[in-house]
Amino acid sequence: MEALDLLEPAVDDFLPLNGTDYLELYVGNSRQSAHYFQTAFGFQPVAHAGLSTGIRDRESYVVQQGKIRLVLTSPLYGDSEIGRHIDRHGDGVRVIALWVDDATKAFKETVRRGASVYMEPTRSHDDHGYVIRSGIHTYGDTIHVFVERNDYTGVFLPGYEPWNPEYKPIDAGLKYVDHMVGNVGWHEMNHWMSFYHDVMGFQQLVSFDDKDISTEYTALMSKVMSNGNGRVKFPINEPAEGKKKSQIEEYLDFYGGPGVQHIAVATDNIVETVLTLRDRGVEFLSVPDTYYDNLAERIGQIDEEIATLRPLGILADRDEEGYLLQIFTKPVCSRPTLFFEIIQRKGARSFGKGNFKALFEAIEREQALRGTL
Repeated sequence: MEALDLLEPAVDDFLPLNGTDYLELYVGNSRQSAHYFQTAFGFQPVAHAGLSTGIRDRESYVVQQGKIRLVLTSPLYGDSEIGRHIDRHGDGVRVIALWVDDATKAFKETVRRGASVYMEPTRSHDDHGYVIRSGIHTYGDTIHVFVERNDYTGVFLPGYEPWNPEYKPIDAGLKYVDHMVGNVGWHEMNHWMSFYHDVMGFQQLVSFDDKDISTEYTALMSKVMSNGNGRVKFPINEPAEGKKKSQIEEYLDFYGGPGVQHIAVATDNIVETVLTLRDRGVEFLSVPDTYYDNLAERIGQIDEEIATLRPLGILADRDEEGYLLQIFTKPVCSRPTLFFEIIQRKGARSFGKGNFKALFEAIEREQALRGTL
C-alpha cells in the first residue's frame, strides 16, 4: 500500500472547493424516500419543488442533517430523462454538487482541462437573490454540479419553497459527508484517477491493491483522491480477479454501470448514532463475534469499551494519527447498490484498512444470501 500525507492546499489550486453542497438522488418516489430518510436517519425537512412551485416535470424534496443535504427527485411523467435513469440504475446518486465561490470559473477551468460539459454556467434567481450553477460529467451517469450561492439567502435554490411538515423526528447526530465512494468498471480506476488529478486538481491520498482488499473469494482495488484542502474525498474502486463475483461486479451488474457505491457520513458519537439508527429500523452489516477477540491488541487503547462496540458491530482501526470507528448499512435500495457508512474519526485520516477483510467477508455473506456471490 502506498500512502501519502494529507495534502495541503496547492499554491495554485485552480478548483478551490468549500465542501459538498448537496447530493441529488433520482428515486422512484421522492415523497416516500423523504419520509424514509426522515424516519430512519433523522434528516430534517427543508424544501420542496414541484407542481406547486411551477416545476412541471419533477418533484423534489430536500432533507438535511448537519451539513449533509440530500435532494430526492422523481419524475412526474413517463419517458423522461429522470425516469430512464431510474429504469437503468434504480434509485441512486445522480448529482454530487460541490460548493464553490465561482461556478463560472470552476466550469471553465475543468472544461479547459478536458471535462465533458453537462451544464453551462446558469444563473437562477428569486426574491432571495441568485445562484449560479454549472456542471460536468464524471464516471457513468454521475454529474458534478458546481454551486455558487454567496448571494443567495433562500431556503435552498430558486424554484424551491420551504417544506415545514409537522412530522420532524429528532436527528441521529450525523454531521457532514466524510467521503463518497465510486465504483467503476474493469481497468477504469486509473482513468478516473487521472480525470480527478488532471481535470479537477485532486491528488492521490492513498492506494489499495488486491493484496490489501481481498478475501478467499473476491478482491478489488481502490485509490482515494482528495481535493487541495481535503474537504472532498473520492475513493474509486474497480474489480480485481477472484474466485467468485466481487461486490464491485455485483454493483456494476445491478446498477447498470459505474456509480456512487456508498456515502460516508460522520458523527461525533458513533455508539449513540448507531443505537438511534438501529431503533429506527436501519440495518447494518454484521461481523463475526471473533472480530473483537484480539481487537485491543490490534488497535491499542481507545476511549470506547470493546464490550460496547461488540453487540453493535462497530469496527475500529488505527493509523499514525489516531483511530477511527466505522459501520456500514445494508443497501438502502431494492437493488444491492447504494449504502451508507457511519464513521467517527478520533484523529485517524485513513479509511479503515485493518477492517477490509472483515467488512468484505460480511458483504460476501450478504451476496451469498442474495445468490449473487
